[in-house]
Amino acid sequence: MSRIQLLQLATSLVKTHGFTRAALAESVLLLPPGQAHPEPLSDAAVSSLFGNGDDARRTLIHAWLDQGIRHMGTVPSPTLKSVLHARLQYNEPVLQHLPEAFALLASPSSGVPLLDPIPALKHTSRIADESCYITSDTSVQLSWYARRASIAGIYGASELHQFTSPSTAYSFLDNLFDTSNSFRTSMEELDLFSSYIFKGWKGIIKSKGII
Repeated sequence: MSRIQLLQLATSLVKTHGFTRAALAESVLLLPPGQAHPEPLSDAAVSSLFGNGDDARRTLIHAWLDQGIRHMGTVPSPTLKSVLHARLQYNEPVLQHLPEAFALLASPSSGVPLLDPIPALKHTSRIADESCYITSDTSVQLSWYARRASIAGIYGASELHQFTSPSTAYSFLDNLFDTSNSFRTSMEELDLFSSYIFKGWKGIIKSKGII
């Protein structure tokens, strides 16, 4: 039994348990025959393996996000659209739990500031980088930053749309690709993307009554 193995098993429980310590505790019940535990991990064991309090939940969220990056690489004959579609699809089984998960990521352990924009920006930037890698994007220098900022903005906006209208998220993403000039983004517009994504996260979190 390894920590990584248990995290992978716990991600399969997020649909029913959310991003909770209970999901981590029950991961041992899913181990192969001969390894599975008869009872969930104790709270002390969860803390020892994954972190105290909400830090354990953050560990699970990051493991789920890592798995989402790997899922993007499973698309046959990948294009930017198809890879980002796959990432939106990955959200679907746990969509109801994501606002709370994002709220937790954006809430520093210290409580100051109340919400931290960096996790939101890292999330969308990582997806943009991975989509370019999978599709063999060759942008360099200034265009490298602009293109990834554009993709991050398109994905971030589409994911926010998915929270409120899951059935139209894919067409929303396609329309952004087809009708916007976002791939010609200037460096001055990077802050606008960043601000929009974080404000969107904050708005969704508040609308769910989480903060």
